[in-house]
Amino acid sequence: MSALAEQPMLVLESLNKRFGGLVVTKDLSLKVQAGQIYGIIGPNGAGKSTLFNEISGYIPPDSGRITFGGTDITGHPPHELCKLGIGRTFQIVKPFPSRTVLDNVVVGAFARTSNRHEAVERAERIVHELGLGRRINQIAKNLSIVDRKRLELAKALATQPKLLLLDEILAGLTPSEVEEAITLVRTIRDRGVTIVMIEHVMRAVMALCERVLVLSYGENIAEGTPDEVIRNPQVISAYLGVDHAA
Repeated sequence: MSALAEQPMLVLESLNKRFGGLVVTKDLSLKVQAGQIYGIIGPNGAGKSTLFNEISGYIPPDSGRITFGGTDITGHPPHELCKLGIGRTFQIVKPFPSRTVLDNVVVGAFARTSNRHEAVERAERIVHELGLGRRINQIAKNLSIVDRKRLELAKALATQPKLLLLDEILAGLTPSEVEEAITLVRTIRDRGVTIVMIEHVMRAVMALCERVLVLSYGENIAEGTPDEVIRNPQVISAYLGVDHAA
């Protein structure tokens, strides 16, 4: 295998971010290989979404470096990173509320084409693939939470990402909806999209992720396979307290 083929798709090197006296990411490093589903977990306030914001260009790190496909992208704005192939969803879904499901997804498709016919064609295909076909002409603000989650994912997929950052897309779903979402995430990966996901639903993390990074107060306290990290005393302590870890 060539050195290029072995090169990780995403590399973070010693990322640091502080808001005043609050350290939100501290000397964080990780590598994500093409084709992986890589999980990021940790208690609320651990710095997970801030890390996503740094990767996707919404906030710059104070120090450290981010490379994507071998290119230094540190501090690049979101629209440039979208063009390079980085897509993301947001923990709090933000559709264009007064527009239809199709219109919302078409906006994402325009990241790759200025031709409206092509954008609509791609958007329609993605809407149906994600099970929103019956809602295609529905106004976004009238969708259920599960359909809003699917719409958030559809908007991101319409930009044709090589790397997709999923921020708690399973939050608020029922057990059966979680199972459907697990299947959907696998399908997206199998179509060639590398995935990094923040998630609290451990059933999904265990089922999907090949590697998991655990954050606590902005620091890496564990990294490994899902089986390895859930047995780590530091991880148990961060989630449940010192007594449980003991």
